[in-house]
Amino acid sequence: FDRLRYVEIKHGRIAQLAFLGQITTRAGYHLPGDIDSAGDAFASFPNGFAAIGGPDSIPGAGTGQILAFIGLLELFVMKDSANGAEPGEFVGDFRNGAIDFGWDSFDEDTKLTKRAVELNQGRAAMMGILGLMVHEQLGGSVPIVGEL
Repeated sequence: FDRLRYVEIKHGRIAQLAFLGQITTRAGYHLPGDIDSAGDAFASFPNGFAAIGGPDSIPGAGTGQILAFIGLLELFVMKDSANGAEPGEFVGDFRNGAIDFGWDSFDEDTKLTKRAVELNQGRAAMMGILGLMVHEQLGGSVPIVGEL
């Protein structure tokens, strides 16, 4: 069960970042500056699936760098006790003894409540990003987010 909960928490966190990324880029917010030395701005690339697979997508070397960075995070940073790190306080505890943000100052009931909230928000984000991806592939307009 611990392995399944670990994977659910991790996927929930990734889905929260993905959903937030979809909403912010579709609202017109992009990183400032250029993505490469050729002078291509972050805003010059399309949103969603088109950014990695369309005619105006990010070049293959850029996609490779993103995947390599994710791989490094997986291997060396985002570790829990199942993957060789010091045992954490709970499944999905990726603090690795470095980051606290006041977690140790909470009582046990507050910790359980916050973990349950994170789990539920992750589940909602997984459904949300799935819905956005399906709507993007179907075409048409998505309420609030706008034309895809």
